Amino acid sequence: MNPLMTVKWPLIIGFAAAVLIAVLVGGVALNALALARWLHIVSGVFWIGLLYYFNVVQIPGLAAAGADKGGPGGAGIAKYIAPRALLWFRWAAVATFLTGCWLLSSVHGRFVDTFTFGAANPPAGQSTVIMGIGAWLGTIMLFNVWVLIWPNQKKILGIVTATDAEKAKARRTAFLASRTNTMLSIPMLFFMTAGAHSGLYF
Repeated sequence: MNPLMTVKWPLIIGFAAAVLIAVLVGGVALNALALARWLHIVSGVFWIGLLYYFNVVQIPGLAAAGADKGGPGGAGIAKYIAPRALLWFRWAAVATFLTGCWLLSSVHGRFVDTFTFGAANPPAGQSTVIMGIGAWLGTIMLFNVWVLIWPNQKKILGIVTATDAEKAKARRTAFLASRTNTMLSIPMLFFMTAGAHSGLYF
């Protein structure tokens, strides 16, 4: 069987290849810091990538499909694509948050400092404040995924029984929360990476 014919095997082989190459090349420390940062970035790419897919591709595509009278409509996307994308989306959000917490606590010992902007252990360094902004933006986005987007998407997709009026309200709430996350993701990504890429090292 060709492993490229499934989703599972390219992911497994990709992770294994990264570890193997790191070992063979040497000079790449396979320690807690490297592992936490790597998993945080990979899960973040899944999360934010799907967020951008929803807002840049799926939502406009479904709107165009709905406006196309006599066209194929968006039923196939709503039935087959959206539930699967939302599954990966919401759990990638959790994985990103948890690996970020792991990175801040176990590796750097700065979880509380980061989330209090250094107030727990003054004086606060500039990198602590910058990372705190990114961490809080990510936390707000995680809240939006699990409290606003997913519960309302369940109504929209028919996973949870809802009236037409409830579905209409759910569409607007999920839409606005998703657009808010798209907006917040830009400064979040900037502040989460600013420490390493502007001389403000962790």
